[in-house]
Amino acid sequence: MGLQLAGQHSINMQSSSLRFLLLYVALFPACTVLCDLKADGEALLGFLQGLAGAAKAINWTNSTSPCSWEGVGCNLAQDRVETLKLPGSGLYGSIRPGTLGSLSHLQTISLRSNHLSGRIPDDLANCTQLRKLFLQNNLLTGPIPKFNSTLTPALNVIDLSFNELSGEIPSSLPTLSLRILLLQNNSLSGPIPQDLSGLVELNLTNNNLSGSIPTGLRNLPSSSFSGNAGLCGPPLKLSCQPALSPLSAPSAPPLQNPQQSQPNKRKLTTLDIILIVVADAVVVLLIGACCLLWFSRKQLIAAFASSSAGQADAKGEAKSADRLYAKTLDDSKDDFSSAQEPQHNKLVFFQGKQLSFDLEDLLRASAEVLGKGNFGTSYKAVLEDGPTVVVKRLKEVSVGRKEFEQQLDFVGKLRHRHLVPLRAYYFSKEEKLLVHEYLPMGSLSAALHDGPQKRILDWETRLRISMGAGKGLAHLHATSNKSVHGNIKSSNILLHDNYDACLSDYGITPLFTSNMVVGRIGGYRAPEVIETRKISQMSDVFSFGVVLLELLTGKAPWLMVAKLGMDLPRWVQSVVREEWTSEVFDQELLCYKNIEEEMVQMLQISLTCVSSSPTQRPHIHDVLKMIASVRPSLLQTESESSPSSVDNEGGAHLQGLRPHTSSPSPNGNSPHDVS
Repeated sequence: MGLQLAGQHSINMQSSSLRFLLLYVALFPACTVLCDLKADGEALLGFLQGLAGAAKAINWTNSTSPCSWEGVGCNLAQDRVETLKLPGSGLYGSIRPGTLGSLSHLQTISLRSNHLSGRIPDDLANCTQLRKLFLQNNLLTGPIPKFNSTLTPALNVIDLSFNELSGEIPSSLPTLSLRILLLQNNSLSGPIPQDLSGLVELNLTNNNLSGSIPTGLRNLPSSSFSGNAGLCGPPLKLSCQPALSPLSAPSAPPLQNPQQSQPNKRKLTTLDIILIVVADAVVVLLIGACCLLWFSRKQLIAAFASSSAGQADAKGEAKSADRLYAKTLDDSKDDFSSAQEPQHNKLVFFQGKQLSFDLEDLLRASAEVLGKGNFGTSYKAVLEDGPTVVVKRLKEVSVGRKEFEQQLDFVGKLRHRHLVPLRAYYFSKEEKLLVHEYLPMGSLSAALHDGPQKRILDWETRLRISMGAGKGLAHLHATSNKSVHGNIKSSNILLHDNYDACLSDYGITPLFTSNMVVGRIGGYRAPEVIETRKISQMSDVFSFGVVLLELLTGKAPWLMVAKLGMDLPRWVQSVVREEWTSEVFDQELLCYKNIEEEMVQMLQISLTCVSSSPTQRPHIHDVLKMIASVRPSLLQTESESSPSSVDNEGGAHLQGLRPHTSSPSPNGNSPHDVS
């Protein structure tokens, strides 16, 4: 009986143990999930506590799951944090050690374009599944963490550009399978690690790096290494000097007796003294003769000016007209009323005959300064009983009369509905003027960005503008293999009443030095232009691609450079790289329905145009085909409409234009043109 009870008790104990074990096994995964996710949440809260500014408004609380927090993304099972994305969120402070570094399943960190300072914690290398790290455009200091293939084998994108990082590039980085490494605009020093190859994109510009560029990186463009005075070797033009061995080092000269090293001194003789006195006298006489000649020349000039005073009085009526015109301009602005050589230098008109005005009419016209641009100041001139025109006063022209006339003869003969026609020009030693048709709606730059000139441009209008500007550029390129615009930008794309786009200021870059041209097209400048100082049709395509990005994003390229220190293409690429494509597009476009696919297609076309390699960019004719494929009906719509003042040759009649009041744009460019 006792044995039977003992056996029954043993069976009951085993049954209870089995039920407890089954219950534990059932609850263990849920407990593990909750514990892991809770630990990730505590790590994120610890990161948030080290920040200030906008971080205080981020609604992260223990009462909700971290997977629902702003900027936090989890895996499908919702049990671990995988992404942290808070770009441009106004965050201040530093990244505390032991916070983000404890998120073992974290794959993407994007904290770019904030105000983070201090060191990058070394324990970020403990994020074993980290794939993408975006910390660009902050105030981070100190060295780069030593990421390596043992701790972070999946890491393939690192962007730490535009910070204040120092020290050397870690020698462990080549062990990673990096595709993109962007470290430009820091204070990094030392050599570039060997075996850092296999990269799709590398940028080390504007650091303090030194030594020879590794062999595996010499196929990259020199723009990846510029701004490092200590670097040498291909692709840079600076060759590396071989180090001198101890045997080849020059030996020190043998020591000499101090008495032997002193030169022999000879006392001055009487003859030497006489020669010195004579030489001094000759020098004094020469100086006196020069002074006398200068004074005589000054008197002759004064006499000539006095004798020509009567002639000046005879021309008083013409000069009074010039002064009247000068008074119509704002005193703070330049004027072009000094063009006073009509007897030798008249307005040269195109179309085979002179229009209904001459130089004196132009000088008497009421004028308004539209704006100052890279190559000159533009004026709106309203002629008495005549048309309204735009007069551009060129500055710093580097060619003579013959070259000037030849180039403008080529430009003046160009006729296309998407090119603003050049109507006349004036050349004198003191002044060079261009006379263009006046378009009442101003420039694309003004429509997109400039305060009172800003307009709401719907998606179809932006497509038509891109098509029109592209057709104008294609016609220009078709005239010759060497025919380039050289200054494509939104302020040089003018609009008719129906938003047909026309290119202005084409064909004038040959009138200026290459340094002047290259130095004044910031924001739209192709990478190779910075290096070679030469513009080309492919650099035109790059600039046109920037304009397309400007239409898509609504952002001004020159402001991107000024505020973020990066150009518009690189900003767009960085956002798309993080798979935040929707952040790229202009907020005004997001209210339109069923255009997302078309916008993505245009984005892909734009990024192809702004490829860093000229050989990878399409010709402008191919770009037009791609734009037309986005919306085929656009071709028919665009062909049916035409500028209201277009003539049979594709030009425009001056008399048919309506006056338009405009003011200088905030960025210093004319709302109408100005290159």
